[in-house]
Amino acid sequence: MHRRLFLITAAAFAAPMARAETFEVTLTEAEWRDRLSDLAYRVLREEATERPGTSRLNLEKRKGTYHCAGCDLAAFSSDTKYESGTGWPSFWQPLPDAIRTREDGGLFGARTEVHCRRCGGHFGHVFTDGPEPTGLRYCMNGVSLAFKPA
Repeated sequence: MHRRLFLITAAAFAAPMARAETFEVTLTEAEWRDRLSDLAYRVLREEATERPGTSRLNLEKRKGTYHCAGCDLAAFSSDTKYESGTGWPSFWQPLPDAIRTREDGGLFGARTEVHCRRCGGHFGHVFTDGPEPTGLRYCMNGVSLAFKPA
């Protein structure tokens, strides 16, 4: 019994500790559910992923700005959007001070998550296979963004 307790305790301390983060926009779970669609809630608040090719933003070609669907923070410019062929809206650069990133050690190996810096909403992931000038691909869930034309 002591060995089992030791192993359980050791595993708990070896697991990554959840970071307590605070954000400018904080709502209760009920308030987020009232504000967002079911899919947007699952993506922004539970870090789910929408199915590829399902976002209407994939076809958006107008000039404008992509805002966080949770708190309305401007996050990406249409000037940095490009067709990545992945099925998700992709950008090569976010707007200044719009996002935060953190490592995601999920099932697909180490990836870098992209979150709204104001409400913590999950946008997607950033990869190093994007176009110049940054070489980055911010692969975003369309449901986590709201487009506002210029």
